[in-house]
Amino acid sequence: MDIHSEMDKIGKRARAAQYQLRRAKTGAKNEALASMAEFLRRDADDLQRANRKDLRAAEETGRDAAFLDRLRLDEGRIEAMAKGLEEIAALPDPVGEITDLRYRPSGIQVGKMRGPIGVIAMIYESRPNVTADAAGLCLKSGNAVILRGGSESLHSNMAIAERLRAALGRARLPLDAVQYVGTADREAVSVLVRMDAFVDVVIPRGGKGLIERISREATVPVIKHLHGNCHVYVDASADPDKALRVVINAKTQRLGTCNTAESLLVHAARAGDLLPAIAQALQEKGIEIRACPRSLPLIPGAIAAGEDDYYAEYLGPIISVKVVDDVDAAIAHINTYGSQHTDAILTEDLGSAQRFLREVDSSSVMVNASTRFADGFEYGLGAEIGISTNRLHVRGPVGLEGLTTQKWIVLGDGHIRA
Repeated sequence: MDIHSEMDKIGKRARAAQYQLRRAKTGAKNEALASMAEFLRRDADDLQRANRKDLRAAEETGRDAAFLDRLRLDEGRIEAMAKGLEEIAALPDPVGEITDLRYRPSGIQVGKMRGPIGVIAMIYESRPNVTADAAGLCLKSGNAVILRGGSESLHSNMAIAERLRAALGRARLPLDAVQYVGTADREAVSVLVRMDAFVDVVIPRGGKGLIERISREATVPVIKHLHGNCHVYVDASADPDKALRVVINAKTQRLGTCNTAESLLVHAARAGDLLPAIAQALQEKGIEIRACPRSLPLIPGAIAAGEDDYYAEYLGPIISVKVVDDVDAAIAHINTYGSQHTDAILTEDLGSAQRFLREVDSSSVMVNASTRFADGFEYGLGAEIGISTNRLHVRGPVGLEGLTTQKWIVLGDGHIRA
C-alpha cells in the first residue's frame, strides 16, 4: 500500500464529510450517537472476539499485566463505551451558539458564533474505548475525525469503528465523518500529522514517548500534555485534617493517572507537626518517599531525593517531598519543576490562595481540593477527549466546547461604513 496516497484519500474524504456535518442538525447527531451505543451493545460478542486477537498477540510478545488490562474489552467496558456515547448525546450542542452579541454605535450588532474546528486526527495507544469516546465527542461537536490507534489494539479498534460508521449511515450522516487508519505502519502517523491541507488539529493520547514524537514531527497544531507532575502545597495556615485527607487522596486514589500528585511541598512552619503524620499515612499506603535534606530527618524510612525527582512523573508508588520557606518558594518550585498540568494549595489564608491561583502557571489550579478532580467529568464537561497544557485555544480537560472554535458574526440591516 502507498501510505502517502492512501492517507491523502482519507484526508480528502474527511474534509468533504466535515463540510456535510456543518449542516447536520443536533437531532441527527444524537440519533447517530444513540445508534452507536445500540450497535456496540448488540455486537458485544463480536467486539470481544476481535479483542481476543489483540490480547493473544500482546501476551505472545510478553506484555505485562497492566498493559493487558488497558487493552482488554469485557462486557463492562463495552457497556461503559455505550453509556458514554449516550451521555454525549445528552449534552448541549455547542455548535451554532451565539454569545456576546451587542450593538455598536454604527447600529450593527457584533457577536461570536461557536463552530467545529474541522478535521481532527486522534492518535492513541492501547485503550480501545478511546475509539468510541473520540468519535462521539468529535461528532457531537461537528468535527470529522481520523482515528489511528496503536497496532496492539488494531482488531479491537477496527471492529468498534465499523459499528460507529454503521450508526452514521443509519442517521443519514456521512460515513467518512469517522475513519480509522487500518494499518500498523508507523509511517501513517508521520504522514497524518503533516497533512495541513486536510487536518486542522492533532490530539495524541498515550505515553510521553508518543506525545513527544507527535510534537516533534507535526506541522499541524497539536493539543497535548506531555506529562503530569502535579503538586500539593501545604501552606502555613493549612487545616491538619484537610491536609492529611487531600494529600492521601491526591496521591493514592489512583497511582497511574496524569492528575495524581507526584510532589508534596510543605511550609517550613508546619513541617514539624504535619509532615510526619502525612508521611506515615503515605507509607502505610505503600508509597516510597523521596525527601529533601530538610524533610529527610522528619520521615523515618524516607530516602534522599535527587534533582530528577522534582521533575518526575512517577505513575507509581513514589512521591517527592520538599520543605519550602513560604508561598513564594512553593510557587517558584512548581513553576520550575511542574508540568503545567494540575497543582493544589491547602490553606485557610485567602491571600495565599489568591496568589497561588494567580501565579501558578498550570492548566488547573486548586484550593483545598485533590488534584484528582482535574477531569472532564468532574468539571461538568460530561466527557473529555484529553487534557491540554497548551496556552492557546484550550487548556485543561478538553470536552465538547474545547473541540470548537469561535468566529465573529455581524448583523446589520443595510448598514454601510461612513
